[in-house]
This record gives sequence, structure tokens and C-alpha cells, in this order.
Amino acid sequence: MTALEQLRSPDHHSVFPRARGAARRQPAAALAATGLLLAALVAAPVPADAAAQKPAASKPAAFDARRPADVISLLASMEAKAEVARQADGQVYMNVTTPGGGFGAQMVGCDESFATCRAVALYSAFSRKGVNMIQINDYNRSQLTCRGIMTPSGEPSVMYAIVLNGRMTRDELREHVGVWQGCLTGFGEFIQDPIGFLSRPQG
Repeated sequence: MTALEQLRSPDHHSVFPRARGAARRQPAAALAATGLLLAALVAAPVPADAAAQKPAASKPAAFDARRPADVISLLASMEAKAEVARQADGQVYMNVTTPGGGFGAQMVGCDESFATCRAVALYSAFSRKGVNMIQINDYNRSQLTCRGIMTPSGEPSVMYAIVLNGRMTRDELREHVGVWQGCLTGFGEFIQDPIGFLSRPQG
């Protein structure tokens, strides 16, 4: 059989059909390769300079006991709602309501924008009368932190003052509020029975 006859023979496997078949498969193979390349690019680490260009996530402002807003936030975490009543003469006056009653908060020594203050006084007046100044003075001598006063209208009142600074933590201010809650309870017992209260040892 001549070479020409071999080419025409049906038993001969020509390379051209296989070449055409391979050409039809090339687009699919190319797409698969492209997909692998894209996946590799997505998974590749971001260059350091590109990562540096991304804005850093903002961190919440640190707690500052001198800020009225932070004091209000702390009281809210203790189920007490504080609202600013007015701002004047370097002082911020707040009304505080709780499930058990209400009291006032007066922040003093504030800057011109009332953003930070140097101290806060927590206070409450009681409508019950009959306690005299001698008994109020005796109450003050028996207490280390709570201070009793008499309002101009003759109502007994109790106050607790806190000097603030930028290093005071949230937990430390919360402890002060806890002491104030003790002042309210103790002074309430005092005005109910001044003689009986003062006759008991005070811790």
C-alpha cells in the first residue's frame, strides 16, 4: 500500500481530527485556568502598603469620670436615668430618677463647654420635718462620708461629694454611687428616728 493509500485508508488514524477535537476543548481548559488564577489572586495576601491605606477601625472613647456624658452613661447602667436640667456658672445640674426614687447630681468646676468637671455632688432632700440642726450636726459627727444639711425651707437633706479625675475608672465611680445609696438609706433611717439612730453605734 502506497503512502497515499495509507492516508486514504479508513483504518488510518489521522492527526487532524484529534487536533480539531483538541481545539474545541481548549476554550474550556482556558476558562478553568483563568478561574484558578482569579481564585489565587483573591486568596493572595494584601500587600503591606495596601493594608496600610485602609482606615483603622475607630475605638470607643475611654471612660472619663469628669465628663457629664460618661456619668450619665454609668448611672444608666445602674438603672438610674439622669437628665441635664441646666448648665450655668461652670456647673451642670442633673435630675436622676431610679425605681426607688430620685435625687439630684451637681457637677462643679466645669470648663467653658461643660465637657469636663472637677467634682460631683449627689444630694436629696426629704419632706419629713422635725429634725433640728443639733441632730443634723450629731449625724455628721457619726458619719465618715455622708453629710446632712438643712435646706432654707427647713427640710433635712443629705449629700455625698466626689472629687473626679481622669484616672478614675468606671468601677471606682460605681463604688462611689454605691456609697451614696448607703447614705440615702442611712439618712432615711435617721430622719425617721433621730434619737434612736444616733444611739446606735455607727460603722
